[in-house]
Amino acid sequence: MSTHILAIESSCDETAAALFVDHRLLSERVASQGVHQSYGGVVPELASRAHLTHIVPVVDQVLKEGSFSRSQLTHIAFTQGPGLMGALLVGTCFAQGLALALELPLIPVHHIKAHLFANYITAPYPKLPFLGLVVSGGHTQLVWVERYDKVTLLGETLDDAAGEAFDKIAKLLGFPYPGGAHIDRHAQEGDAETFSFPITRLPKLNFSFSGIKTAVLYFLRKEEKKNANFVEKHLHDLCASVQHAIVTMLIEKVGQAIEETGSQQLVVGGGVAANSELKKRLYALTQEKGCELFIPPIHHCQDNAAMIGITAYHQLQQGIQPIKGAYQEPMARMTF
Repeated sequence: MSTHILAIESSCDETAAALFVDHRLLSERVASQGVHQSYGGVVPELASRAHLTHIVPVVDQVLKEGSFSRSQLTHIAFTQGPGLMGALLVGTCFAQGLALALELPLIPVHHIKAHLFANYITAPYPKLPFLGLVVSGGHTQLVWVERYDKVTLLGETLDDAAGEAFDKIAKLLGFPYPGGAHIDRHAQEGDAETFSFPITRLPKLNFSFSGIKTAVLYFLRKEEKKNANFVEKHLHDLCASVQHAIVTMLIEKVGQAIEETGSQQLVVGGGVAANSELKKRLYALTQEKGCELFIPPIHHCQDNAAMIGITAYHQLQQGIQPIKGAYQEPMARMTF
């Protein structure tokens, strides 16, 4: 019997829904929240309110585009965590209410795991086991994925995520939120060797990105005292130099992880996976190491419900039982 899964994602500032028949994606929608741009980052309370506004229209649109009625659904999947507590609660409560009304089982999905399994939405598909890199605005982690239900954390950022570093440095450079894509675009016209920013090297497979934020802050303060137009004059080179430093920190640890695990596959997920410099250098690294690289299309790198739906499908295939009845509140911070 086919599974008809409605998936809901609401972990941060994207309200998303997707519809699957087994592993086939029928329709998906993402409602972005522009309200955060004027604040330079996501405001949790505003995110929760926006989810309340968007979630019903987004789900209705997905069902309409998939030519599905609620009565045809067999499962409801949702983001369990990690994420912003208020945002998660909106998605969880909606999913639970719909599941109770339709007498359907619930499938809780780990948000970070789903970023990796976004690579199963379209072929070619990775094969288990594999080395995974999750790199986003809130998370930077290296994991070993042995099975769908067995993920081992190998290393993670001890302070800021790579995406957060991109966005906060982008704010210093005068870009609107989210600023990582602006840095990427301007970096393509700059020289990465113009300025030298620190590359933090921690023991084992852990990351740290707080140092480069502080270094860029004080560097700009110093240079702008000499020349008020310094950023405008050197914008492309600044972006290229910052991007080079952040990507180098990621590449070095990924290379170390490939050697330590002997992995034949590197699976990447998260918003920063869309960065052109990171993709180029990951491709070169995996070619050198004899490792196959998997990165989702750009629209599946960002938070989306399709990654929740495909992960839920594979959980069912592995015999992981869905929840029937009431579900307790989600956890904003979760381990694998």
